Amino acid sequence: MQKSACIIGMGRYLPERILTNADLEKMVDTSDEWIYTRTGMKARRIAAEDEFPSTMGAKAAINALEEAQIGADEVDLIICATLTPDYIFPSTACLIQEQIGAKNASAFDFQAACTGFVYALSIAKAFVESGVHKNVLLVATEKLSSIIDYTDRTTCVLFGDGAAAAVISSEKSPGVNLKINRVFQGADGALADRLILPGGGSRVPPSIESVERGDHFLKMEGKEVFKHAVRKMKDVSVQAVEENGFELADISYLVSHQANVRIINAVAERCQIPKEKVKMTIEKYGNTSASSIGLCLCDMQEKSELKDGDHLLLCAFGAGLTWGATVLSVEGEDNG
Repeated sequence: MQKSACIIGMGRYLPERILTNADLEKMVDTSDEWIYTRTGMKARRIAAEDEFPSTMGAKAAINALEEAQIGADEVDLIICATLTPDYIFPSTACLIQEQIGAKNASAFDFQAACTGFVYALSIAKAFVESGVHKNVLLVATEKLSSIIDYTDRTTCVLFGDGAAAAVISSEKSPGVNLKINRVFQGADGALADRLILPGGGSRVPPSIESVERGDHFLKMEGKEVFKHAVRKMKDVSVQAVEENGFELADISYLVSHQANVRIINAVAERCQIPKEKVKMTIEKYGNTSASSIGLCLCDMQEKSELKDGDHLLLCAFGAGLTWGATVLSVEGEDNG
């Protein structure tokens, strides 16, 4: 009988430095009220100069392995979801493999921007349930501060740094297990220029001119992204709930990508999910792209909010454009 893929351990890492709205008021023409009412953000974490996606990801991974009660040498595969890799190559996943001592694991990066965690769950689930791998380590890690223009008030208020990790396995742990139901995802490359980092790749390699143009900073058409995000996240969320055999009333919590409080609330409203079921970490962490859903799950686990029989609706939207959703079913005792 085929075994279901489950998250058997989670971990996170957040940099020590906190960038508050009051700090941003000193940097650009903005205010705490303006930022908070439009985004729901009060603060975000900023990595130190000697902190990178690999080092943050490795710390999150070690925490996840400890919770899963498995050794690094038992990991078969490391998948790293990031849009801010240490290098174009080698992969950040390979750097993490070396740092945690996962000598038996293969490793690769992939990039679906803010949808990275959900996309990665589908990849890990496929490897585990096909029997190709037993233990897959998913690491979502971002140093977004490295690609943000801190003179652009429309983007610099939004993003923060951090890492989350999850161990996905065919063998359940003694503690909380999160069964990964079918994952649904999509993409629309026709809208790729709505959220983009123009420079740094082979199309616009680094040059004096590209630096002067600001091509190595994130660019976003906020209104367009907002519109597509709400519609696609709502549609794929309903699909994930219904085609996994649930009803929206069965959903215990909505754990959305933490992009913007207005987007999250709009998706919840359209899915008829009450506010008390909507989980958010956006106020203290901001938008951490691929790692945001994992960080939110870790927060829930730390507060002992994951109860046996709960169903968590995960949904995300990001550059590409990409989107995805799934339902995690909680099996086992809570962490209290």
